Amino acid sequence: MSGDLRLRAVVKGVGSALPKRCVTNKELESTVDTSDEWIVQRTGIKQRYIAADDETTSTLGIAAARVALERAGLTPDDIDLVVCATSTPDYTFPSTATMIQAGLGITRGVAFDLQAVCAGFVFAVSTAEKFLLSGSHKRALVIGAETFSRILDWEDRTTCVLFGDGAGAIVLEAQEQPDQGQGDNLPRGILASCLRSDGKHRAKLYVDGGPSTTKTVGFLRMEGKEVFKFAVGQVTDVMAETFAACGITAQDLDWFVPHQANRRIIDASAQKFGIPPEKVVTTVQDHGNTSAASIPLALAVACDDGRIKPGDLVMIEAIGGGFTWGAAIIRW
Repeated sequence: MSGDLRLRAVVKGVGSALPKRCVTNKELESTVDTSDEWIVQRTGIKQRYIAADDETTSTLGIAAARVALERAGLTPDDIDLVVCATSTPDYTFPSTATMIQAGLGITRGVAFDLQAVCAGFVFAVSTAEKFLLSGSHKRALVIGAETFSRILDWEDRTTCVLFGDGAGAIVLEAQEQPDQGQGDNLPRGILASCLRSDGKHRAKLYVDGGPSTTKTVGFLRMEGKEVFKFAVGQVTDVMAETFAACGITAQDLDWFVPHQANRRIIDASAQKFGIPPEKVVTTVQDHGNTSAASIPLALAVACDDGRIKPGDLVMIEAIGGGFTWGAAIIRW
């Protein structure tokens, strides 16, 4: 490889998949002590998709991956790495990634799950990039897939109205790109990422079950005000560090694609960096909080409608239970 080139993980295609059933706030009013006005005012969510019994995390992941491969002009035989970010796997084991691998007919390479809750997709993108830059693998499917409806307490109106199911996927390919560049000359691919975790916050957002503790699946529990406070007050550190690593500012971004948890958190994060609303991709109103699937679902929407185009500078950012949080900047 010549001195002025280096390997970069370049996005080749994006895909998404949603369950068949769409559940509006109005429909929830008939089963949950809530109202459309209450949900929209506090979260911005208007509807979400709920998986049927025959729709699982892996089937949604497979469907999203097929679309991403088609958009990339590739086949399953071209993939040698599958990373699935999920907190709602089909089974305790084997990993959902291996289920997706088998469903696609991929028989080589490696497949594994990554668990960082809502920040999982950012963590998975950063992890896959490191595999590709090492030279050990050539092309990766990075998937965020969730069926959070399976772990919701439908009698807890403060949480059950927030979440939905779905999957999104991107294909990354190791390509030689310029080693350096500035402004419009920044190379294609993942330019920088920053990941953080702080386990002392477990009780603020967690599932109250697991094989080693209760021997049950459990339900999601959340201290909403505490999560909101942390998300707005602390998570911007990874954004600032990622901007600095690229030598750019928020004003250089074409698109900000944050985790779709709550419209007020999205707006507050963008405002901290002076990112105008027209540069923020927001899909929380249509999907609810789909955890690790939310960013790739939003990327797919923005690519499909023509907003995100080749050459655009895109930041992805998320916070999840743990707490875990992270950001990455990609030139499309």
